[in-house]
Parts: sequence; C-alpha cells; structure tokens
Amino acid sequence: METLSEILDALRRPLDMAARDGHARIGRIRGLERTIPALAEQGAARARSAQARAALGELASTFAGYAVLDPDARRAAVDQGLVLLERARQAGESAPAAAPDALRVPITRFRGVGEEIAGKLARLGIRTAWDALWTLPRTYEERLPPRPVRAIRQNTIATLDARVLSLTPPRRARSGLRIFEAIFEDETGTIPAVWYNFVPRLSPGQRVRVVGPVEAVRGRRRFRVPEIIYLRAGEQAPDDPDLGRIVPVYPLTEGLGERRLRSLLRQVVDEVAPRAPELIPGAIIRELGLPPLAEALRTVHFPPPGADLHALEKGATPAHRRLAFEELFFLELHLALVRRDIARAPASACPGGGRLERRLFDRLPFALTGAQRRALREIGTDLARPHPMNRLLQGDVGSGKTVVALLAAARAIDAGAQAAIMAPTEILAEQHFRTIEPLLSAAGARAALLTAGVSKAERARTLRGVAEGAIGLLVGTHAVIVDAVRFARLAFAVVDEQHRFGVAQRMALREKGTRPDSAEEPHLLVMTATPIPRSLALTVFGDLDLSVIDEMPPGREPVETRHFTEKDRRKVYAQIRETAGAGRQVFVVYPLVSESEKVDLRDATRMAEALRMEFSDLEVGLVHGQMKPAEKNAVMARFKRGAIHVLVATTVVEVGIDVPNATLMVVEHAERFGLSQLHQLRGRVGRGGGRSRCHLLTPPLAPGSEAARRMRVMEATQDGFRIAEEDLAIRGPGDFLGTRQHGLPNLRVASLLGQAPLISRAREAAQALVASEPSLSKPEHVPLWAGLDLHREALGLLRAG
Repeated sequence: METLSEILDALRRPLDMAARDGHARIGRIRGLERTIPALAEQGAARARSAQARAALGELASTFAGYAVLDPDARRAAVDQGLVLLERARQAGESAPAAAPDALRVPITRFRGVGEEIAGKLARLGIRTAWDALWTLPRTYEERLPPRPVRAIRQNTIATLDARVLSLTPPRRARSGLRIFEAIFEDETGTIPAVWYNFVPRLSPGQRVRVVGPVEAVRGRRRFRVPEIIYLRAGEQAPDDPDLGRIVPVYPLTEGLGERRLRSLLRQVVDEVAPRAPELIPGAIIRELGLPPLAEALRTVHFPPPGADLHALEKGATPAHRRLAFEELFFLELHLALVRRDIARAPASACPGGGRLERRLFDRLPFALTGAQRRALREIGTDLARPHPMNRLLQGDVGSGKTVVALLAAARAIDAGAQAAIMAPTEILAEQHFRTIEPLLSAAGARAALLTAGVSKAERARTLRGVAEGAIGLLVGTHAVIVDAVRFARLAFAVVDEQHRFGVAQRMALREKGTRPDSAEEPHLLVMTATPIPRSLALTVFGDLDLSVIDEMPPGREPVETRHFTEKDRRKVYAQIRETAGAGRQVFVVYPLVSESEKVDLRDATRMAEALRMEFSDLEVGLVHGQMKPAEKNAVMARFKRGAIHVLVATTVVEVGIDVPNATLMVVEHAERFGLSQLHQLRGRVGRGGGRSRCHLLTPPLAPGSEAARRMRVMEATQDGFRIAEEDLAIRGPGDFLGTRQHGLPNLRVASLLGQAPLISRAREAAQALVASEPSLSKPEHVPLWAGLDLHREALGLLRAG
C-alpha cells in the first residue's frame, strides 16, 4: 500500500467487520492489536496533515493493548477506532498537496504552449514543469561563429549563414522514416542538409542561419538535422543568444524543433528552477559536496560560460552527479520504506527442526554444498520470525536452488501451513514436481501439480485438496495464482526464475496467503539462475534480502565452449554424430519456431526436418512453446528416457530441463541471444558428470561487433557473475532483465552501469534515515514525502515484493 487513502481503506475493513451486527464477531476476530497499530503508523508516516497524524497516532495507541481487553472494552475500542479513522480521513483530504505547487504547474501555463504543442510535448513525457526540468539534454553543442561553406569540416558542429538554393519533396525510406532534404549556398559553395520525420519551413531564396552536426556520406559533407534560425531581409547577424556558448540539444519529436523546445526549457528553468525546493536533507547534500538542486538544474540545462564541454557530454559534472544522486536517493528511500512495511507486517513463524524437514534431510540422495547450507540458514532465520521473509536466492545453473526451496517449504508444512512454488513454464514446473513429489511423499507429505496441462478431474481434486489444507505443497505455473485457487493457509511462496514474471504476478502469489480473518502475509522467496550484478540488485531488487549459492555440486565439470561460423557446419554435424554414437544425447536450439519472412534465420521446425535427413539413422525430436502440453510432455519424456538422440528446440529448454545424459548443446544463430541466455542454455548440459560441450554457431561476425564480443566471453569463462556483468554492459539493464514490467526504474540521469558507488551512498543515506525515524513524520521530513511523490511517479516505481 502506497497512499494514505489505501491505508485508511485497509484500516476500515477489520474495524467494520468487528463492528458489524452489533459487534457479534468481536470474540472471533484476532490480531487487531498487531494490524491496526502497524497500519496506523504507516498512515501517519504518509499523512501530510498534523491532525491526520495525531488521529492515527491515537488509533495506534488505542489498539496497542487490545489483546488483553475484556469484550466490553474491545467494543469501545472498535467504536473509538472508527471515529478516529474518519477524523484522519477528513484531515487527510483537506491537507495541501505535498509536492510544491510550482513543480506541478501544467506545461500549458507557459508561453507559447497551446493544445497542439502540449500534445507533442506529451510524447516526450513533458506534462508539467517538473517533467520539463527533468527532460535533460541528450548532448551539448558549442556554438561557434558562422563560417563559409568551404571552411566547414565534417564531424564538427558548424554554423553557416546562407541562402536556400533548393528543396527536395519529402520521401519515405524503406525503414518508414520521412526524409526531407535542402541545399544551402553562400559565396564559397553549396552544402546539403537532411531531416527525418520533420519538415522545416523553408523556401528557395530565403536567408537562414544553419546550425548543427556535419557528417560525410559517400565523401560528401552534409548537415544532419540542423537547427534553422530565420533571418529577416537584409539581416546579416541575427540576435542569437546562444552564439559563442555551449547549448543543450534535447530529444525531439515530430513537429517540434530544437529551437522551440530549447526556448520553452529556458522559460521553465528561468521561472521554476530558482524556486525548486531542496527535497533531500541538507546535511546529506553537504556531506557529499553536491550543489543545490536549483543550481544543478540550471547548470545542466544551460551551462555557464567556460563550462567543460567534454564533462557535460559525459554527464560527469557535479550538477549531473547531484541530479543522479537525487534520483537514486528517492529510489532507495522508496525501497527502504517497502522493506520497513514488510518488516512490520505479521507472518506465520516457521521455526524449523520439524519432523518433515528432518525426514527430507535424511532422504536426500546427496550432501548439500556449503553454499546451499549457508543459504538455507539465512532463509531459516527469516522464516523463524513472525514477519514476512522477502528474499532473493541467486544461484548459477545447476547449483541446487530447488532443493533449498524444498527444505524451506518443509518448515512451513511442519508449522501446519502450506507452501507454493510458481515456475514460468510447464516443463520447469513438471520437472520441479517430479523432483519434489517422491521426496515429500516418502517423508509423509502431499504435493500436487497445477498447470494448463493437468486434466479437469485432477485439477478439481487439486483445488479441493489445496482449499482443505490436505496438500502441503502446490507446484505450478501462473495457474497457481488464478482466482479459483484457494489456500487453507499459505505461509511460504516461491517464485522460480523471477525474471520471467512481472511484479504484479509476484504480488498475486503473495496475496494468496492473506485470509479474511488474518492480516498475515506469506514468506516470499524469489529465485533466479541469472546472476544479477550488485548495482542492478541494489536498485531493482533493493527491497529483497540476498542469498547467493556460489558453489557447484561436486563432480560438475565446466562445459567446453567453442564458437563456430557457418563454414564449420560440417564439423559441428560430425560432433553431433560422434556424441550420439557414444550413447549420449544432443540439444540443438534455434531462436524461431517456424520460418519468418522478416528475418533470414533458420527455424526449429524447418531444421528439424533437415536434421532428420542429415541423421537418418538417429531419432530427431522437436519441442517448442507453441505445442500442446501433451505433445510437448510426450517428446520430453522420450528424450529423457533416451529414445530421442537429437532434440531440436526453441528456448523453451532454456530453464529447468534436466537430462544428465545430454552432453552437447548446439545453439544456432547464437548471435541472436544475450550472454545470460546463452549461459542458461549451456547449463542444460554437463549435469551428469564427464565431458560436455557447447557449440555456438553463427554467420561470420565482424571482429569488433557486440556479437563477436559475446562469443569471446562465452568461450573464456563459465563464471555466471562475470557473464552477467558483461551482459549488462553490452545490452543495458532493460534488455538484461527482459521487460519494463519487471520493475526496472526509469532513470533519467543516473546509470546502473557506472555509478555503483553513488548507488551505495544513496542506499546508505536512505536506510539511515528510515532506521533513525521509521515513520518520517517529523516536520523536517515533509519535503521527503514531496520528493517521493514526484520521483516515484517519474521513475515508474512498483512495489517489488
């Protein structure tokens, strides 16, 4: 819950229930002494009115001793609670907005912004003065005095006073871009200019000043998307305030030119930036030696004379650092408050050492590694507390995360509750179930599987068993979180391969543990086989505690990895035959299911037929995500028992497929995969001991290309964390994690790649504030809530637990 209104609604529900029918249920409703004070304190922390904070503080005090009150006193407390709740709501609704009014001013209030321009600005995310201030320049230009055409050099920013010689009608390129060209002339020569999806107002013979980057195309100089300044008749030197100084270059949209946008931004900066209040406590800013917010905003938009152009272009000025810290601080403050709320919420304590856990330990066919034992201790410490665990378990492919999750689930079942494991694919869910069910059954507990492929009758039996509490552990796909699933008492939830799920799905699984008669939340463990670099973990998963399994089980040998190009295909085929001839099995993975007209890639369906012809004496199977569950399961079952020698697949086999006899992985069009995905695919082999290989097959690659760099990294290391760091550096955070739904903050200034020390400082400062005063209700902390409101919306933050 993020807003005061949501918290007040959450407070009202149990109070209304307790007061219903003349307090008839007052003796059966438990836990109000925990839930009401906790929610009231959260509400007080978010309230902007002193009256609302006072009412919520009194509400918390009223229910602090509720458990020991007699029935009459409980009824009086409930009635008083409803009165205080209404008082808090009225005071909260009449409170002034937390964000300073000047920053919330609509962009239409500024000169020259009508409805049409406002629509174009909205495409850039600019709707208010605050949005405009945080729309930072994408680069900078040094405006030098005009030079004649013959003196203009390529790869420079040039200024030219000239006449329009000719115009070319706009044409549409194959990419869909609309291209507009013009030719300019002066006494020394001519030079063309080009624009994309933008047509400046020009006519032949018109005198203009042309300012912008000059590039060379087929040896010919031309301006690329220059800015046009119109000269009046007879005017030689226009009144150009930017001449001789460094000017910002902003991101543009069709129909909105650079000069017009810069003029608007100058107006906003002049009028609003000087009034921008400090939202972060001054002591923190002074300790880091950072400039004030107003100064930083002005400097970043309109640098003073003598500013360092190189530092500006790199975003390395003190002003850029100040704004980056501002973003990171409020991101980390948001996460610290989420962690605080989780720590206050009630949960079932699962202390461990119970009968089922001991039996499972005794029946494990292997000894746990030291890293597994360490992770289990960390998880066990969390589970023993009466507050929800919120933990991320990282472990490389094959490191043994599933058995750790199973032993943790046993603690919840020993405590008389239930557990659930949600996996992203049916194949992975079924494999988890096949691993877990025999162990649980032998130890005396029931597990069930719930996926789209389960029969209607089996599904009905499973739903009934889960609702009645007879099933201790439910394993499944997103089918686990549909409305029809009702747990008797879910105390422990696991999300496997968390990068495949959105935040909303993780929240839905957590909400399966809440019951009308209890405010308890389940403990949550999210797992990933994609190692996440620390800088990313601190920001995207900063509300989660971290456990790492950094040790592989004994006997697991590195997978020998080699990069081949198309000319080596016969060598790769020879090794497929050699592997199958030795009684081992092979994966061949393709990026597509079927042939695409848009891209020239081999596809799994077509190549399965080609490989059947190539290896006519071998059994070649095909599996992909578009197959019906029964078909897919039948193919996988045949592969696991050795009836299929070569399995052609899409990335449906990326996670969770455990076939110890498979010792060769061939990845076709490996250049189409990210490093972390290639590492996951490589992890499908080498699970049964002995020598295993991974062959990456690509077209010829340019030596300095990113794809060639990925291939070199895969050949050089098996270290998942190093691979993840390289993947993050090559692809960036968005592609590394997959999609925006996974909670990636929309940082506008800060970088998750090169600012790990600044992230750590922001995290330390935010956590220290919340630790010193968890409610942040002191008068000096009011700006913090204003900053949270502004930045949370801009960053697109979601609760990540």
